Amino acid sequence: VQLQASGGGLVQAGGSLRLSCAASGSIDSINTMAWYCMAPGKQRELVARIVRGGSTTYADSAKGRFIISRDNGKNTMHLQMNSLKPEDTAVYYCYAYLRTPRSNYSPYWGQGTLVTVSS
Repeated sequence: VQLQASGGGLVQAGGSLRLSCAASGSIDSINTMAWYCMAPGKQRELVARIVRGGSTTYADSAKGRFIISRDNGKNTMHLQMNSLKPEDTAVYYCYAYLRTPRSNYSPYWGQGTLVTVSS
């Protein structure tokens, strides 16, 4: 199983980016998918989370600016990031809690995609 994150880049403050995460491999079911970020000198923290049924959770810093979505049929997840601020600069990691034919639900992480917001 692999999680491939993409969509990061350099953007000016106030701009937008759309991150994508694609889960591939032998997957039976994905329960939770989420985006975490790790800024320089800080610990990794939750940005947004979406469960299979569609319920979402956002960090306070993301509320009103970011929108998380997923396509269960394609095992993909997106994060629409609007009104970006310099403090959003971080590496963004996708996460999935999923089940395979060979193992029960376990956490998986993608490789991260860098988002840099210039002032």
